[in-house]
Amino acid sequence: MNTEQKKGWALVTGASAGIGEEFCNQLAALSWPVVLVARRKDRLNLLADRLAKEHGVECRCYPFDLALPDAIEKLCAALETDAIEIEFLVNNAGYGVAGTFTEPSWQTHADSLRVMLGSVCELTWRLLPGMQRRRRGFVVNVASLAGLVSGSARHTLYGATKAFLIRFSESLAMENLDTGVSVSALCPGFTYSEFHDVLGNREMTSEMASYMWMNADEVVRFAIVSVMKQAPLVVAVPGRVNRFIATLVRLMPRKMALAFIQRHSKGYRAEDGH
Repeated sequence: MNTEQKKGWALVTGASAGIGEEFCNQLAALSWPVVLVARRKDRLNLLADRLAKEHGVECRCYPFDLALPDAIEKLCAALETDAIEIEFLVNNAGYGVAGTFTEPSWQTHADSLRVMLGSVCELTWRLLPGMQRRRRGFVVNVASLAGLVSGSARHTLYGATKAFLIRFSESLAMENLDTGVSVSALCPGFTYSEFHDVLGNREMTSEMASYMWMNADEVVRFAIVSVMKQAPLVVAVPGRVNRFIATLVRLMPRKMALAFIQRHSKGYRAEDGH
C-alpha cells in the first residue's frame, strides 16, 4: 500500500469500540486522517486523542445517533462545513436485537434497521459522488458471515440485513468498475469484542472452540488489504474456518444447510461480533 498517494479522510461509523475502533487504529497507522462517528462522545474523544498522539494524524469526532432519521444529513452537512472530503468509508455501525421477531418493540427493530441499512445506504449515496469525481475511493460495508449462511431462529433481522449489505456491495462494486472506487463487503465470523457483552451471551460464546474466533486486528487488516487491492474479490471473508463454513453451507442442499445452522446456533447466532 503506497501511503504517498493517500489524500482525503477516512470515516468510520461505530468507531468507539470493537471492529470500528480497530479500523480507526489501523487506518491512522497508515497515515489516514480519521473521522470518528458514534453516539458516545467521551469515547470518541479519548480514541481521537490516542490516535493523534500515537500516529500523528488529525482526527475529528462527530457524535451522532445513526438511528435518528436526520443524522446522516446533519453529519454530511458538518463534513461539508469543515471542508472534509471522505476517501475511505467504513460503514461499520450495527448491533443485534435479541429475541424472536415479535418480542422486541417495533421501534427497536426500526432503529436497528435505520442504523444497519438506512444509514449505510444514505451515507454511501451522499459520499460516493465525491469519490467518483476524484476518481479514487474505498468503501467497506461491514457485513457478516451470517449474511452468507442460512437463516436461524432469534436475532431475526440480523442475518437478513447483512445479506442485504453483501448484495448491495456487489452491485455497488459493479457500478464502479471504471470510476476508481473500490467496494467490498467484509464478512467476519466470531470476532473478539464487547459485542457479546452487550448481547448478554458472553458466557455462552466463551465456551466455543478457540479456532472459531478471530481477533479484530486480523479481521480489519484483511479488510483493508482486500479493498485497497481493488480486486474483484467484493465479498471478503477473513479466516480459513469462516471461508470453509461459507463454502460448505453454499454447497449443501438448502434443507440440510438450514438444519446445520439451526443445530449450531442455539443460544447464539453466527455473526461477526461487531
